[in-house]
Amino acid sequence: MTAKISDNMQKSPELIQGIVAGTCLPADVENDMLSLRPERLSEYVGQSEVVETLKIAIEAAKKRKEPLDHVLFHGPPGLGKTTLAHIIANEMGGTLTVTSGPALEKGGDLIGILTHLSRGDVLFVDEIHRLSKVVEEFLYPAMEDFAVDFVFDKGAHARSHRIRLERFCLVGATTRVGLLSSPLRDRFGIFRSLDFYRETELVQITRRSAALLDVAIDKAGSQELSRRSRGTPRIVNRLLKRVRDFAQVRADGAITEAIVNAALLLEGVDEKGLTDLDRRYLKTVIDFYDGGPVGIEAIAATLQEETDTLVDVVEPYLLKIGMILRTSSGRRAAHSAYLHLGYPFQKKLL
Repeated sequence: MTAKISDNMQKSPELIQGIVAGTCLPADVENDMLSLRPERLSEYVGQSEVVETLKIAIEAAKKRKEPLDHVLFHGPPGLGKTTLAHIIANEMGGTLTVTSGPALEKGGDLIGILTHLSRGDVLFVDEIHRLSKVVEEFLYPAMEDFAVDFVFDKGAHARSHRIRLERFCLVGATTRVGLLSSPLRDRFGIFRSLDFYRETELVQITRRSAALLDVAIDKAGSQELSRRSRGTPRIVNRLLKRVRDFAQVRADGAITEAIVNAALLLEGVDEKGLTDLDRRYLKTVIDFYDGGPVGIEAIAATLQEETDTLVDVVEPYLLKIGMILRTSSGRRAAHSAYLHLGYPFQKKLL
């Protein structure tokens, strides 16, 4: 072992210099994986109203030399909530700390994170609606007064102590804003909703990601890929990587419309962007429950899937494109769902 280390040092004099000086070598600061996330608001595509709101708030906070107000983003998965948290930290020049609601099980978990934050740092809590009530109670004074109160001992010997915190920015993200308690929701200064992306915006994201991945893609290929990506940047980037693999193995490496069609046929993604799970959902409503109305629990039991998966992942896009209807008596398959699956449509008499 000693001989190997000695050989490496003889071959790499800069290694010795770095160890002696205590500095980072270029390889130490390189990212392990290529990230497709934009790092600045100027690079962010789509959500123009949200971006404009953040630009104004960030510029105003910088002029006052204060941390940004607490921010809450809500919307379906994959629309850029986590990316915006990274951008806020970069724009404000603070350090980003990432956690999630389910990860914070006890008040001590949150206190440990909060006490290590410096002034201007950003704390990002994903799925913030899943915070326990105990942790949420600790968060209230931290957001309003930048302090945490906790109690020593119990009973007659109980004593309260307050720890002052550095002023920080809390960025929360949720896919189920209705499950967020009113006291927590009201403590956010900036409250923005993220919606599905337009096809033109997804084309821009596709071409930017393809350039970062160093893969050639033509205009027709990027349009076809964007059309099948359910209005979601995360999905368009995931499908782009799968199409890139297909193009490198089965073609010359360049992505065309024909390559996109062949690759996504293999992935089970149809021309509307529906996956196998989406089609099984629609077929269950039509075949098993005569087109509805049917409760979400019944659909989940038939599909043997979690209810949250259907509500958070499957239904938002199907509702967006009008293939299912959510009524007070349950879910119903729309006319467009029958047409897409090739079923004959019979309008029910009320």
